[in-house]
Amino acid sequence: MITKYVKEFNRHLLLEKGLSPNTIDAYLTDLQKLIDFTENRGMDLTAIETAHLEEFLAGLHDQGLSARSMARVISGIKSFFRFMMEQGETKEDPSSMLDAPKIGLKLPIVLSIEEIDAILSVIDVSTAEGTRNYAIIEVLYSCGLRVSELTRLRFTELYFDEGFIRVEGKGSKQRLVPISDVAIQKIRNWLPYRNEINIRKGHEEFVFVSSRGTAISRITVFHYVKLYAQAAGIQKEISPHVFRHSFATHLLERGANIRVIQEMLGHEKITTTEIYTHIDRHFLRQEIIEHHPRNKK
Repeated sequence: MITKYVKEFNRHLLLEKGLSPNTIDAYLTDLQKLIDFTENRGMDLTAIETAHLEEFLAGLHDQGLSARSMARVISGIKSFFRFMMEQGETKEDPSSMLDAPKIGLKLPIVLSIEEIDAILSVIDVSTAEGTRNYAIIEVLYSCGLRVSELTRLRFTELYFDEGFIRVEGKGSKQRLVPISDVAIQKIRNWLPYRNEINIRKGHEEFVFVSSRGTAISRITVFHYVKLYAQAAGIQKEISPHVFRHSFATHLLERGANIRVIQEMLGHEKITTTEIYTHIDRHFLRQEIIEHHPRNKK
């Protein structure tokens, strides 16, 4: 019976809520922990009470789970029990009284242009792997893509003559993103190598593929980004998402309209984009010092 609920909840998150596969996986993993908790106590998940949920969460807290992760767990639990009520499987929502921990403003890690150039400079572009990886990083930075958007990028979504790519983001929402001439050229440099790979059936449309002929994975992109950052002597905690943060920050620093940046990033809410206004306090202060009429000499 529990398996049935989980399958239906999965379908609900995917089709009705339009959540990303990564978010769904996180929710289902957290839900499985709750299921294990109830089974170990001989309880039925549909009969669980708020006190039981508080005990479950206290256990996770004792295991050292961060406030951010705790907030995600609570969000998933609340979503599940709302779904169960809508389906008529429970009469009350035991999660309604749960409060998520307060999460402070976590500023994204951003690379300088010099640091990005340093990372690119250590890539060996005389190889197929290096040429592909250079193009991947250039596209991540030039277009501000999420790594999942990059790994799913297809040839039918490239409009090089117009200078755009079409991106399918969270909730299957599509947007057009400008692509630089440099990024276009780096992709074109990769294509002769790609043509020599035996592409597996079902992966023919993907722009970035592995040597095995399958669409490149998120893990592979993470691996190479960390590898190149280390080789370049970058001390920051690097992931592919850092190039997306850098894309937004550098645009904002150079005067781009925040609404335009919101559109390029595919953010549903402007408040998500506004976090980038907090990043470079030094730059913003310099802008005021240089441009405010009272500071003119």
